[in-house]
Amino acid sequence: MVHDPASRSPALLPAGSPPQLLVVVDTEEEFDWRRFDRANTSVLAMAEVHRGQAVCERHGLRPTYVADYPVVSQRHGSEPLLALVRDARAEVGAHLHPWVNPPHEEPVDSFHSYPGNLPPSLERAKLAALADAIEHAFGVRPRVYKAGRYGIGPHSAAMLEDAGFDIDCSPCPAYDFRGDGGPDFSHEHAMPFWFGRARRMLCLPTTAAFLGPTGALAPRLWRAATAGVPSRLRLPGILSRLGVLSRIRLSPEGFDLPALQRLTRSLLARGQQVFALTYHSSTLRPGCTQYVRTERQRDAFLDVMNNYFAWFLRDLGGVATTPLQVFDRMRAERRAVAP
Repeated sequence: MVHDPASRSPALLPAGSPPQLLVVVDTEEEFDWRRFDRANTSVLAMAEVHRGQAVCERHGLRPTYVADYPVVSQRHGSEPLLALVRDARAEVGAHLHPWVNPPHEEPVDSFHSYPGNLPPSLERAKLAALADAIEHAFGVRPRVYKAGRYGIGPHSAAMLEDAGFDIDCSPCPAYDFRGDGGPDFSHEHAMPFWFGRARRMLCLPTTAAFLGPTGALAPRLWRAATAGVPSRLRLPGILSRLGVLSRIRLSPEGFDLPALQRLTRSLLARGQQVFALTYHSSTLRPGCTQYVRTERQRDAFLDVMNNYFAWFLRDLGGVATTPLQVFDRMRAERRAVAP
């Protein structure tokens, strides 16, 4: 379930603001994404985090590392981030993977891997344990949250508000995770919005969208194209090549530079002001995710990031920012225009 539409209001930057680019890194243990196991807490891939950081710094970007419990509770996980956070070269937020985050009371399965599917008291307890661990490791209380597996739920907003979070980055527009019990974002857009009881918190969704002329029919057509026989016949690829329908997430994971540029141009035309590029920390270690199996693939992955940043900031006249900077600017704009 996404954030309650009744508790939302648009979040905007001042008119005429250049497009804003930020980076959110899902910072987590290495695990088989098809299998959940409480024993999978290795964080060796964190030794590679400097590679993505270097590309970001080359373009003046300060990534936000939304980190989960295995990362922040183990020295090999937290140490690569400590200097970055201390020197204001990066920011740290919270990323909740329930199966490796205490307290451990729920079954370990796909359904309960989405934090929003947990009993409210357990989701709240896990979030508190994670926030405490981040504060212990880095000396700062996290203000940015991203649910593991994009798994925001019906009680999550109230918990984030009570815990003092300012920003949620969980929703992933155009994606439907109901197949194994997750939320459906297929009809969502990537525009930021205020939400919560007092509409105090800012939602910065993952930048993703359907492209093509199908309009409101896109989610239904995509589901049909990716089910059973149509999927085996590679219908999604055919529709994309024909320009009929494609689904793109602003990430070098599985998407090349032309795809990211198409997505960006399309969303700019729709009035999008904020663009969030995302990836997983474990992708930087070859063999840990499906996106990078070799060092050559990792080089290509980093090249996509580098070239996209250069294009966005130079050719589009965009500016580098962070979720917290966007929050401050949008809050100031809301106060300026309030009656």
